Amino acid sequence: MADTTKMTAEAYARLQADVEVLETEGRREKAEKIGVARDFGDLKENAEYHAAKEDAAMLEAKINRMREQLRSAEILEAAHGGEAGMGSTVTYADEQSGKELAYKLVPGVEAKPSAGLLSIDSPVGEALAGAKPGETRTLQTPKGERTVRIVSVEHA
Repeated sequence: MADTTKMTAEAYARLQADVEVLETEGRREKAEKIGVARDFGDLKENAEYHAAKEDAAMLEAKINRMREQLRSAEILEAAHGGEAGMGSTVTYADEQSGKELAYKLVPGVEAKPSAGLLSIDSPVGEALAGAKPGETRTLQTPKGERTVRIVSVEHA
């Protein structure tokens, strides 16, 4: 695991709220399921009981992963000015194909490329960070190097 988990203050607050829900409602639901399954009889041969215990263990593992993200969080400020950075929406044109793409640069924990949210730590995100409109950047892709021209940088 990385030394730090980069995220915005908003993402940190959402993660804290999610952990709180899992530690209260999630644990309560799992405990109820274990209690109901225990009432089915012999615990050695009680599949429902073992499944409920396994679900509870998976919930605890999820909570631990989320808590580790909170402990290792590095809160990043949103970018301002003309350069692309955290929270910026960068529109760029592929010099080879002419195709334009736009992505919002976000922390890795918030990335969802299909929704236009690109991790600032990804190879493409790193290449776009710090870019200004009119500049060209070289991106490393699975198909090789691509040169892109920055069309615009917008800040929320």
